[in-house]
Amino acid sequence: MTTMLTVDNLRVSYPTRTGVIEAVRGVSFTLGRERLGIVGESGSGKSQTGRAIMGLTQSHGVVTADTLNFNGLDLLAISPKQRRSLRGKRIAMVLQDPKYSLDPVMTIGRQVAETLRTHERVGKAETRERVLAMLEAVQIRDPKRVFDLHPHEVSGGMGQRVMIAMMLIAGPELLIADEPTSALDVTVQLDVLRIMDKLVSERGMGLIFVSHDLRLVSSFCDRVIVMYAGKVVEELPASELRNAQHPYTRGLLNCMPSIGEDRHPLPVLDRKPEWAL
Repeated sequence: MTTMLTVDNLRVSYPTRTGVIEAVRGVSFTLGRERLGIVGESGSGKSQTGRAIMGLTQSHGVVTADTLNFNGLDLLAISPKQRRSLRGKRIAMVLQDPKYSLDPVMTIGRQVAETLRTHERVGKAETRERVLAMLEAVQIRDPKRVFDLHPHEVSGGMGQRVMIAMMLIAGPELLIADEPTSALDVTVQLDVLRIMDKLVSERGMGLIFVSHDLRLVSSFCDRVIVMYAGKVVEELPASELRNAQHPYTRGLLNCMPSIGEDRHPLPVLDRKPEWAL
């Protein structure tokens, strides 16, 4: 399997008045044309890792790495203009909640078209045709009607489909999905996952799937890395997640409810100081 992304000793820190906060501490992994899940509790550094790869770390944040390479490009050495040209075109990121990511005063069609026209010179007619085709590809019914709607006029599930269409319209090689289903009900979750799975398979993309849902990741991804306090504590095939060895991963699994078992109250994760070292 060809490696498209290499991350070695990635660190993200934020200077504050009371000291330096290390959000990501020495994260390392590689990614090919596969589905890689990143799991962990809120605050474990999952989203910060994805944002650092995208070049979307807040301006006061400090990002360093021994290697941050995407298909031969050193992401920390290229200019801001080059980094910007990659975003949306070759690397895209689907954020967690569409209502915070979509512009409320722009129609859906115009927002998806804006991504395409930022990276390609296309005429108005071709733009509309490709946007409608992309909306249809993410299983939006009646894309011509949705094209002229505003974000508040569609459901959360449809808004997430629109976000996926926006990120895929320019044909990226790598997609980072930051908890794209956490705000959706279970049936809509499955629809969105099927769409992403189909598009990743058909286009041969690499996918980084950020989530806190261990069951979802174990059934959807190929590999899983588990993060705690900004570090990777375990990496294993997704199908083997049930057999995880690290006590943190075992603790997360143990906290999940199980049908048919009387587990009330559910156990609380007993964190050990040595996990963060």
